[in-house]
Amino acid sequence: MTALHGVRFAFGTLTVLPVRVTRWDRDAARAGMLCAPLAGLVVGLVAAALGGVLLLLGAGPVLAAVATAAVPAVLTRGLHLDGLADTADGLGSGRPAEDALRIMKQSDIGPFGVITLLFVLLAQVAALSELYAQGWAPGAAAATLSAVTARLALTLASRRGVPAARPEGLGAAVAGTVPVRPAVGAVALVTAAAAAAGAHAGPYAALHAAVAVGCALGAAQVLLRHCVRRFGGVTGDVFGALAETAGTTALVFLVLGGPGGTGPG
Repeated sequence: MTALHGVRFAFGTLTVLPVRVTRWDRDAARAGMLCAPLAGLVVGLVAAALGGVLLLLGAGPVLAAVATAAVPAVLTRGLHLDGLADTADGLGSGRPAEDALRIMKQSDIGPFGVITLLFVLLAQVAALSELYAQGWAPGAAAATLSAVTARLALTLASRRGVPAARPEGLGAAVAGTVPVRPAVGAVALVTAAAAAAGAHAGPYAALHAAVAVGCALGAAQVLLRHCVRRFGGVTGDVFGALAETAGTTALVFLVLGGPGGTGPG
């Protein structure tokens, strides 16, 4: 039952899919954040499927990449992108923690947020376009791995020892709920799955996929530590920023240094 509530929590809070969250306690939050990569898997598969359909219909890799990048935004109501923009505004303000958190809660997006959104989305589309240019399989695999890794970053950010910056909101609900060992286990499971998925293209591709997960999580952890220092903890906006950072880093790394020098596969 706890696992079922966890799946409901993950899909109900991290996607727009019609899943009702039936419990909002710490146990459900812990299970939900451990199930976050599963929600990412569904999002990634839908994104990859849309990209594949467009390629089959004769669309070029750029259009397929745009559609693929749009799917996670649609399936999350843009919450992760909004969190990225708000976090960029808070960090870029240079204000004390209380003032920065107030800026992040405002409904408008400032210049730091706009610029960050622009470059992150451009990076996602550019990376996916390069991968789709090699065929549907590399682009689809990258879209799926990116979405899973983005949500895995949220699992790590929910581990014990990471405080909440505010007493309310999603950050407060999930902060510190996941024990360290299960969080590390989730990382190991996703990394192994990524390597297995890339193994069909050879050992280098398997290693490349696994390292992409590690680099993406590393980038998210650097941002997490900075946000904890600046804001005193995590918020829902910070979680969105972590997801976008990890997902984008994974895509970029899959393009850089891939087999043949152009990407995975």
